[in-house]
Amino acid sequence: MGANGVLRQRMKQLGLTQEELAERLNEALQEITGRPGEISSRTVRNLLSGSSCRPISRTCAALERVFGCPVTELGFSAPSSMQHPPEDPVRRRNFVLSTTATAVAAVPLGTQRRSVGMTDVTRAAESMNRLVEADDRQGGHQALAAAALKGRDHVMELQQRNAGERVRRALYALAAEYSTMAAWACIDLRDLDTAQRRLHESATFAGLSQDPPTGLRVWVNMAMLAYQRRNWPEQLAAARAAKASPAARRDPFFGSMGRVRLALAHSSSGDRQAAKRELGAAQETLLKAGEVERPRWTSFYGPAELNHLAAIILNHNGQSAAAEAMAHRALSRIPEEFRRNRALATCQLALAQLRQGEPEQATSTATSVFTIMDGAVLPGRMRTLIGDFHRDLLRQAPSTTYARDWADRMREEWSRA
Repeated sequence: MGANGVLRQRMKQLGLTQEELAERLNEALQEITGRPGEISSRTVRNLLSGSSCRPISRTCAALERVFGCPVTELGFSAPSSMQHPPEDPVRRRNFVLSTTATAVAAVPLGTQRRSVGMTDVTRAAESMNRLVEADDRQGGHQALAAAALKGRDHVMELQQRNAGERVRRALYALAAEYSTMAAWACIDLRDLDTAQRRLHESATFAGLSQDPPTGLRVWVNMAMLAYQRRNWPEQLAAARAAKASPAARRDPFFGSMGRVRLALAHSSSGDRQAAKRELGAAQETLLKAGEVERPRWTSFYGPAELNHLAAIILNHNGQSAAAEAMAHRALSRIPEEFRRNRALATCQLALAQLRQGEPEQATSTATSVFTIMDGAVLPGRMRTLIGDFHRDLLRQAPSTTYARDWADRMREEWSRA
């Protein structure tokens, strides 16, 4: 008999290596017989090579438990003690184990859940990608947070089924992504207490996934949350953790992401020199990043977003002219479909213009934020920036026609909430 391609394909679907299948088979035997199994990776190699085309009853029972189907559907011939009567389809789906002087009760397969493989992970990830696209367009909103939590619950339900170690890690990484997306939506909505709970949950999933980019993403979002809370020490600590993370050390792309978060944290703390140093390092590091496949959530980051974040840092540092230049540079490169990011960069441009004593031009720029968002409710984070602009404008030019027109437009947009 030749190599067993059917078994190899089923192992691939579940993401199982030979060593992992041996481990799963031994666990199944423990459940069936009450005693640990002794199946080795060498046994699995024999099953795959075809040198063992009729496994013994114990091995067959374990195979059926792991893969959820009769061994005949795995490319094997069942031993006589496990022949399933063709006239009774229910009995054909019962596990039967016959050993000398021992009869073990069968477990109906109908009561077991289907095993999970990488195809299931891919399908769940596609739903995550749609949420990322919705966030790019509109930013955080209640429906996005609810959809993210629904996706997380689905992924955790998949975790309850049979799966290999690689699949389990991928599912935990995906659960972390869904929880982080829910947290991100809450940050945009300024529901910061809920965001913190979601991020703590996400940190747990990220640790279980052992996936470096997922871990870095959690630290980045923790730094952003601390910034929104105006908790500068925690922002600095989270940003340092992002910079020191394995993903940041291995890939210049993630290294740049961690460094710019550290630059923002230094800026918030009033350390302008450190902020300037880390911003320059983030810019240099990004130039070294190669074009490789990365998670879908990273699509927002690149030269355009780095310029946007640089505008925020420069505005914090009182360098309004440089901030204006960076905001213009960001807007020239942020894709049109990233409406939320374009609107946020426009807010930074308006603030930079206002702080240079150009209130009328700044008002025109700020008004374009509403056009960019195209009638969508402004996320809470954006409303905070618009509120800052509004207060500064009324201090500079309280009785001007354009300031009064701005106030009317702002009230109209605020009423959408």
